Amino acid sequence: MSLSAKTPRLVMFDLDGTLVETAPEICDAVNDTLRHFALAPVAQQQVNDWIGHGTYNLLVQALAFSQGQAEAAVRASDNLAGIAAVFKTHYAQRCGTRSHPYPDVVHTLERLRQRGAHLAVVTNKESAYTKTVLDAHALTPYFGAVICGDTFATKKPSPEGVLACLAQFGVEAADALFVGDSSIDVATARNAGVPVWAVPYGYNMGQPIAASAPDRLIATIAEIV
Repeated sequence: MSLSAKTPRLVMFDLDGTLVETAPEICDAVNDTLRHFALAPVAQQQVNDWIGHGTYNLLVQALAFSQGQAEAAVRASDNLAGIAAVFKTHYAQRCGTRSHPYPDVVHTLERLRQRGAHLAVVTNKESAYTKTVLDAHALTPYFGAVICGDTFATKKPSPEGVLACLAQFGVEAADALFVGDSSIDVATARNAGVPVWAVPYGYNMGQPIAASAPDRLIATIAEIV
């Protein structure tokens, strides 16, 4: 199948940095937590660069930076579980408050659905936060599957979530497409044998996504249709 000539039967999307701009509210929750423990706040750009491996890992990176410690020391700390619980409370309050879908997202999802494509989200974000973000922006009804960072024992770049979507909808890898914003997304698609397109406006740990060599670099997801 030529993806440039035919709508894929299944389109899978990353969430943060691809469908929805979520970094501002994640930064709010991180700094709420740091202030709670009398720690120095972090900058928005730092949070942007830490997004990709799930909010728990992001919190560890923020704590390590704020305290001038190695990440391994933070992970081994007896205090981490309590700090993570406070973060969960703050993020639950912040989630959906300062995020928004990127331009062309809703229109593109509508058109893909009209063309009969199955749609799915495959994200490393934990399920509770994923649901809140999708619900807050009325995106939930578009997706027949939502795979989160805690759905399986592994998460991206493991292909497990992508392979589960292919199996659920009975679609061959060559007839599917993965759309993301990071090297993690490119690696995930490659591991599953699925074509991958990438948007340049996301996070990608502060690195240019073109360096990850996706099959195609698109200005917005509207180029899918």
